[in-house]
Parts: sequence; C-alpha cells; structure tokens
Amino acid sequence: MIENEKIQVLIVDDEPLAREKIREMLKSDPDIEVIGECGNGYGTVKAVQENPPDLIFLDVQMPEMDGFAVLEAIDEDNLPFVIFVTAYDQYAVKAFEVHALDYLLKPFDRERLEKALIRAKNQIQREKSKEMSQKIFTMLEELKGKSTYLERVVIKTEGHVFFLKTEDIDWIEAEGNYVCLHSGKKSHLLRETISTLEAELDPKRFLRIHRSTIVNIDRIQELHSWFHGDYRVVLQDGTQLTLSRNYREKLREVLGKNF
Repeated sequence: MIENEKIQVLIVDDEPLAREKIREMLKSDPDIEVIGECGNGYGTVKAVQENPPDLIFLDVQMPEMDGFAVLEAIDEDNLPFVIFVTAYDQYAVKAFEVHALDYLLKPFDRERLEKALIRAKNQIQREKSKEMSQKIFTMLEELKGKSTYLERVVIKTEGHVFFLKTEDIDWIEAEGNYVCLHSGKKSHLLRETISTLEAELDPKRFLRIHRSTIVNIDRIQELHSWFHGDYRVVLQDGTQLTLSRNYREKLREVLGKNF
C-alpha cells in the first residue's frame, strides 16, 4: 500500500448482523479503515457524496433501492470500487457487468473475504499510484509554467529604497558595471552588468538589441533601416535606439517579421 494511507471502506447491508460480521473481519487488517455503515440505498448515496470511500462492501438486495440502483445514483467522479455481497448467486453476472472487483456469496468465511481484499488492494494501489503520478506531473508542469524571471528590481537612491516593476522599464543601457533603467521620464542606476540583468529578464518581454542596450519589446513603435545593416528602433515616447545587425535575428524571431 501507499505509505501511511489506509483504504477507506463503507459497509452497506440492510442487516445489522451482516454489517457487524464484515466489520469484525476487517478489524485486524492494518490497511483498512472502516469509515461508516449504511443500512439502505438512499443513506449510501448520501454517505458517498459527503465522504467518498475507496471501497464499498455493497449488499445487492435492499428494500426500495438495491445495490445496482445505488451505483447508478452515485456521481461518476465519486464512484468507489465495489465488492458485492449477496445471498443469491443469480446476481453475479450483473455484478461484474458493472465492474465490481469481486462478489461475495453469503455465507462467506474470512479466507474468501481476504481473497477479495487482496484483489481490491492491488487495484486501489494501482489507481492511487496512477493518481499520485498524475498529481506530481501536473505540479511539475505548473511549476515549469510559472515565471522564474525577475518581476521587480530594488533601487537604492538618496538614502531610500523602492521597488521598480520590470514591466515599467522602457529600456536599459549599460554604464560600465552599472545599468541605467529608463522608466518614463525617470532613470535609475543599478549596480549590475547588462549581461547579468539580461539573463534575469523574461526574453519574451525584454530583448538585447545592442551590446549596451536592452529594450522592452512592448515599447517599440517603429523600425527604420540604418547604415551597414543596422536599424533605428523608435520607442513610443520617441526615444531612438540602435539595433545592431548582430542582434537583428533575435528581434526578428520574437516579432515574427522579415526586415
């Protein structure tokens, strides 16, 4: 079994002695936790909806609502594994038609119940392992989908500190071991090399267009051909930057345009 997880069992039979017999047989099994008992079909449907078990020992013949009707009434997403219990073997074929794990014919002994449990444990373990693997896979996919890029930078200036969102940066230029972040009409110095900062920024938003320049792609308004394969990049605020021919291919890939 999966470590520290017990199979949660619901016992359903309209005869109290029959429920007690199954409970007593299950008591010594360390992998089993009986979470409830029901004496009729309607109570079973409600119990499954409120606290879905992994496995039901389900009596076939019950007044008003038999075991098959119970399964039909349960939402498919909450449908547990089933071991049918009955005094009449005429229901066996139908039981397996609804994908029961096993079929216990009354009166049954501990050995027969344990065989049914082994089958149930193996099937439930496979399903839970599959479910756990899917959860882990989904979690990894979500983690991969989450941005690991810089979302804000810490600016220290004139004795105080503030945060500047990267989405508010228009363009960046290198100044030795510093970079100058241009945001609107303001500029801020940050002690960082341009190559280091480039690696921390989202490449879908920020692009190196020159050895000393990074631009926020959303701020680009126009491109004009220049000399020797270079281009002039005009931003929305009128700022003009140089797109070096060495970086032209990267911008073309991002914009999906030929120029």
